[in-house]
Amino acid sequence: MLPEAHVSLQSFLLGLGVLSYLLASCGGLGLLGTWMGHHVWAYCGVFFVAVNLLLLLLYRGAAWQVAVRGCLLGACCGGGIMVTVLSPTSYHVFGWYVVVLTIFHYSEYLTTAIGNPKTLSLDSYLLNHSWAYGIAAVASWAEFFIERWLLPDMKMIWSVSIIGIIICLWGEIIRKSAMLTAKTNFNHIVQIRRQEDHELVTWGAYKLFRHPSYVGWFWWSIGTQLILVNPFCAVAYGVASWSFFNERIHFEEMTLINFFGEKYLDYQKKVGTGLPFIKGFKLQGQPKQKQMQ
Repeated sequence: MLPEAHVSLQSFLLGLGVLSYLLASCGGLGLLGTWMGHHVWAYCGVFFVAVNLLLLLLYRGAAWQVAVRGCLLGACCGGGIMVTVLSPTSYHVFGWYVVVLTIFHYSEYLTTAIGNPKTLSLDSYLLNHSWAYGIAAVASWAEFFIERWLLPDMKMIWSVSIIGIIICLWGEIIRKSAMLTAKTNFNHIVQIRRQEDHELVTWGAYKLFRHPSYVGWFWWSIGTQLILVNPFCAVAYGVASWSFFNERIHFEEMTLINFFGEKYLDYQKKVGTGLPFIKGFKLQGQPKQKQMQ
């Protein structure tokens, strides 16, 4: 595994060390009852700053950039667990959501490092995915806290949240299996030029869906909103994700047909996209193209 992946994993685990607060509490230090104030979050803040100072001493340049992001995700994951353990029950689902969110982003980086290390970069964390992604996340947080304020019991419909966790887990398994199956053929950015080692992957998760990574992300995004019991964002995420992937798949399959010709056209006939009502790009009234070398 690449050195950057080791740095990232070590930093994630260091950030996860904020959970030491729970160990201190269980050890009889009397901190557990103070969470309603600001002590627990002050502890987390001091711990996070201390870890980042340590990372600053250990790493420089690009390695530090990798480390600080891994540490942030680890600390947020730990914070999500503490919200679930220490907060009032109507906040528990937000803690679950934070854990699911941080694991998704961290695992994107780690899976890329394992499957396609040549493309590994800071962008592999997907933390700066797009403005639309950031706005969608903030909107979901706003809906949660507004509805929690107005209808706190609504955020304790555990069956909906559990279904959301299951859907997120299913989406993660599909997406990560797709990334590991495709390996060097997988890229977070649609490729418009065929690389010499680029081959058409039709095995593993790709035997079930033509675009398993998109299928996984689609269901994962909806699942996050079910965890939060966010009815409006659940619908909005579904519509927005469907629209995004419909357009992306249409464009991507144009390039894939150009890359692989009849081979991809035959694959299209045998396997669906995996996303509801999305058929992808279809040649109409045109002869099949020969595979380009």
